[in-house]
Amino acid sequence: MTTDIADHRSLGPISDHPRNFVVVVDESEEAQLAIRFASGRAGHIVGGGIILFHAVAPGDFQHWKAVADRMRDEGLSQAQAMLEDVAARIYAYSGVKPEIVVREGPPKEELHKFIKERQDLFALVLAASAGGEPGPLVDYFSGPMAANLPCPVVIVPGTLEPETIDRLV
Repeated sequence: MTTDIADHRSLGPISDHPRNFVVVVDESEEAQLAIRFASGRAGHIVGGGIILFHAVAPGDFQHWKAVADRMRDEGLSQAQAMLEDVAARIYAYSGVKPEIVVREGPPKEELHKFIKERQDLFALVLAASAGGEPGPLVDYFSGPMAANLPCPVVIVPGTLEPETIDRLV
């Protein structure tokens, strides 16, 4: 396999397929940075889209099924409401109408399964924490896992200010 770009034809503009950025949405500062970067980039590229992903961790109430079912339903409902709010803000910021994906299960594993299922992903966008450890998703997807992903991983530095992100996208 040759990797020299000079050995390939000129690509030119690509407009015949969607180019979706997937972002994990939660309440963290890192998620806000990743959302801003991904939605700004999606708004500036032909065919750009954004997928808001959230996984609801399963409850640990095996003995009380009714309680577990209620907690599951509440978690899914809250996740949907949170993603709809973020989607509205993204649309106002970038003009891109996001796709919303809510899954139930361990977040890292569900995100990995989702990425493997999709053929229209341009990049997984994550943000590192502003100090200390990079964060669990950055750690998971930038290690050995990165070699087997079907799309690039973009890591937004956690110390970037929103205005700086706006200039970069």
